[in-house]
Amino acid sequence: MDAVMQKKGKAMWRQWGIFIGVAGWAFSAMAVTPQDLLKGYEAQSAKASPSRGEQFFNAKHGKQWSCASCHDNPPNRDSKHIVTAKVIKPLSPNANPARFTDEAKVEKWFKRNCNDSLGRECTSQEKADVLSWLLTVK
Repeated sequence: MDAVMQKKGKAMWRQWGIFIGVAGWAFSAMAVTPQDLLKGYEAQSAKASPSRGEQFFNAKHGKQWSCASCHDNPPNRDSKHIVTAKVIKPLSPNANPARFTDEAKVEKWFKRNCNDSLGRECTSQEKADVLSWLLTVK
């Protein structure tokens, strides 16, 4: 009986090992770098321009807010949301390495923030330009 239990135990641990390996692979497939995202946006539009990105970040686009209204300029330190006063961690990936490493989260916040600032979603070109500028902010 002990031999049967040991065999079942080993098989169970092998299955868990496979599960953990697959889960780890799936997680790493979701993790991205800011440079990966930038390449993707450029593939959908054109070459990014950091100077256009900085202009876009600081300009108001027909609504009350600009990106800088909540994220400060330069966006390399904590800031506060203009309405809720919640602390916002630095937007620059150089100041906050966790930024732009989760594609779903990036798209969620671009959608929400672009709607607040522009009244519409940002284009791939606008995302590329802003991200390329943010990558230059130390």
